[in-house]
Amino acid sequence: MDPVVHFEMPYDDRRRMADFYAAAFGWQTEMLGEEMGNYTLATTAETDHCGPKEPGRINGGFFPRCPDRPDQYPSVVIAVSDIQRAADKVRQAGGEVLGEPMTIPGVGAYVSFRDTEGNRVSMLQPLPMAMPN
Repeated sequence: MDPVVHFEMPYDDRRRMADFYAAAFGWQTEMLGEEMGNYTLATTAETDHCGPKEPGRINGGFFPRCPDRPDQYPSVVIAVSDIQRAADKVRQAGGEVLGEPMTIPGVGAYVSFRDTEGNRVSMLQPLPMAMPN
């Protein structure tokens, strides 16, 4: 079974979004630069080098809303062991893969898809995590 490991939501104003989630929920954000698509990481739970410390908790992120990208709504990210195989399974099950998997430096391979109900969801084949010495 492939787990939900991350959420994503679009933003129009990065600073306003970060201030809102900090004030409303106490989330911490890390604003990445242009080389990472101006993505903003959101820490929603106590985290260490392996991710959230408490089982069942996830962190997420925010991406800039762009008029030329499809389906910019909140979505979840599902971890898969083989993104090409998972994309094939999505197609076979009646979904639509939105483009080709792209590499996110230091993270892994990522692609979004639409399920049979028209929801935008994403898949991530994470890079192996390096364990601390």
